Amino acid sequence: MRRCSICSISACRRRRSSCITTWSTARGPVLMDWPITPGYVAALADHFGLALYHSWREGGFRREMARDGGPTAPIRFEQPGGGLGVSGGHGPPGVRGRFPQVSADLSVRWCSPALKIDVLAAAIRGQARFEQGRTLVVTGERAEESPSRARYRPIEPHRTDCSRRRVDHWRPVLGWAEGQVWDRIAVAMIRPHPAYSLGWSRLSCRACIFGSPSQWATIRALFPAIFAEVADLEARSGQTIQRAVSVAALADRGAPYPAALADPQLAALACGETWTLPVLQRPWRLPAGAFGEAGGPS
Repeated sequence: MRRCSICSISACRRRRSSCITTWSTARGPVLMDWPITPGYVAALADHFGLALYHSWREGGFRREMARDGGPTAPIRFEQPGGGLGVSGGHGPPGVRGRFPQVSADLSVRWCSPALKIDVLAAAIRGQARFEQGRTLVVTGERAEESPSRARYRPIEPHRTDCSRRRVDHWRPVLGWAEGQVWDRIAVAMIRPHPAYSLGWSRLSCRACIFGSPSQWATIRALFPAIFAEVADLEARSGQTIQRAVSVAALADRGAPYPAALADPQLAALACGETWTLPVLQRPWRLPAGAFGEAGGPS
């Protein structure tokens, strides 16, 4: 969960908590993402006393990238009472075979819509309960993060809004500076996601396509199996993630984050699926990645 999303939860808790749920699209097979994120999000939801639902695309990043003549995989989503809904999986055949491109254009940066944006939207469209009353989707983008996000609106109709389903989209921290975000988290004493303490300044994917040389150097040092798989996929696809330079060459240009090398136990936790630390951090400490290089989606 991004640091800005934690602040968004804080803003929403001024309303009735029984009307608030948290939603995670990080579940299923992991290649690019942080394996610990579902466990961390579950611990946060429990701490705030909020219901938590998951939705995900079957097969995740690996299946979508390997698509060769088949449709995009279906989306699964949890429902109240323990049921599991499904959406899609019967679309037109298509071919991927290549990594998403480093671009603000989501038609070529396919990871964001295929694995995040569309996955939440399908869960909303696939449940009649969202046709009753109004729904507010709250996310934590900030204008400071990129020129593209600077053009977002603080509140607008959500992409799932229609005549029978009223859904608004609110970005409560859109105008915040990074320091304001960390100040709010510090007041609540919430332990940041391990990515920040390991040196990452943005909690997108662990192996984000926007990753800096130092991020790739850290992945190679701490998570060599994932680095090797990404490098192999680059070689087999004939296309590098960042156009003219491979992840191996990027890693050679950078240096692993010192904070990551200094805390192998936290790196091991981030690579696992079970969250074992307290949600509250006393005394609270600003993580090493705060105010660092901005290697994340635009």
